[in-house]
Amino acid sequence: MRTTYLAKPGEVERKWYVIDATDVPLGRLASTVASILRGKNKPTFTPNVDTGDFVIVVNAEKVKLTGRKATNKIYYHHTLHPGGLKQKTAGEMREKTPERLIEKSVKGMLPHNTLGRKIGLKLHVYAGPEHSNQAQNPEKLDITNLI
Repeated sequence: MRTTYLAKPGEVERKWYVIDATDVPLGRLASTVASILRGKNKPTFTPNVDTGDFVIVVNAEKVKLTGRKATNKIYYHHTLHPGGLKQKTAGEMREKTPERLIEKSVKGMLPHNTLGRKIGLKLHVYAGPEHSNQAQNPEKLDITNLI
């Protein structure tokens, strides 16, 4: 009788990847990164265990917004004070806080539970080409062939 392999949290091997977001559409970048963070690209994927890898996204300020998303896509947040509903367009977010734009896109594609929040901590986004994770020896991952 065959049994299905189920990964255990202690025996998961994690890698570090660097992804360049220059001229990559936001949604395609986010779905690829979410898949790697979750571990769906590995044969040992188990839905209830964090089997994913760490991802570093550089050049977040150069991500591409297709169509009219720069002006028509609106992100909302509330300050928890009366009348405190704030809004920013995707274009404004790309100019002021490009890291936050990619983080929101990726975290929206992860499970909305405690495991998803734990997986989201493995994402590191930087606006420019430099990152502070050199000690982890990350591999450069070209996602143009993965998309």
